[in-house]
Amino acid sequence: MKAVVIHAAKDLRVEERDPGDPGAGQLDIAVEAGGICGSDLHYYNHGGFGTIRLREPMILGHEIAGTIRALGQGVSGFAIGDRVAVSPSRPCNTCDYCLKGMQNHCVRMRFYGSAMPMPHIQGAFRQRLIAEAWQCHKVADGVSINEAAFAEPFAVTLHAVNRAGSLLGKRVLVTGCGPIGALTILAARAHGAQEIIATDVMDAVLVKAREVGADRTINVAEQAEGLAAYSINKGYFDVMFEASGNERALRAGLETLRPRGVLMQLGLGGDISIPQNMIVSKEIDLRGSFRFHEEFALAVDLINRQAVDVKPLLTGIFNLDEAIKAFEIAGDRSRSMKVHLAFS
Repeated sequence: MKAVVIHAAKDLRVEERDPGDPGAGQLDIAVEAGGICGSDLHYYNHGGFGTIRLREPMILGHEIAGTIRALGQGVSGFAIGDRVAVSPSRPCNTCDYCLKGMQNHCVRMRFYGSAMPMPHIQGAFRQRLIAEAWQCHKVADGVSINEAAFAEPFAVTLHAVNRAGSLLGKRVLVTGCGPIGALTILAARAHGAQEIIATDVMDAVLVKAREVGADRTINVAEQAEGLAAYSINKGYFDVMFEASGNERALRAGLETLRPRGVLMQLGLGGDISIPQNMIVSKEIDLRGSFRFHEEFALAVDLINRQAVDVKPLLTGIFNLDEAIKAFEIAGDRSRSMKVHLAFS
């Protein structure tokens, strides 16, 4: 089979790899669609992010869906030809965090396409993938394989919504409208948010934010005071989802949060300065959100039932031999929201 392998920054290769055979409880899946994620772009552009660096060649990718081509011994509930979305979350289920229901913090996590451990955890951008049956969730008829491949990033936002608490009737601010920010809008609306305002510095992504359900969008690069009206009377929003990783976005958002509001941090951006006095005086809950686990099944279910529409966020599909072009375009926010690779 062919696989997309990163060797170093800007050194991406399509290589032949041995697909292996399914063992007991496993499925052999023909991967058909794979979404390029922000972490994939960090490996491609910089050879890693933060202290996490590539130390050996690694297959990229973790947002995938495909069709079952073979069943391992003892597998039930699946058949050859079933289409499935595959969760990249593979916790050990024996460490302290797993036993407490916090699988996303598993100390022996095997998350596809991760250079955190050594040897690295190989990813899923490959023509065939051997996966555990419990990782796989059936895709409904009438749902495209590309829609199914959105289940992973959508699960990220569903976990953030879960961490934020009830959104029923709440006013929500989303800062940063890349794929995660846009999917957060879908997740918040599905969980009962009354009003959703979204901000970014690019009109192209704000158009997509409106397409997926934002009530209002503000280009804060062009309208520097666009959020000012929401800071009157100590704030307007009940919950803020910060998906940009930008300090200015976080500070501006804090001004608009009501006392005892919740700030959910999804975006990664390194060390930043936080207005501590405002956090204290407004009794703000500052919470982080990292990956997901059980939310993957919900993501697939919502997509299957067409309770959410992710189609507006797909801006390009490229063949495997166009992998470098796909990564370059995926990294250009002016031209893309979510770029997929086709592996057939």
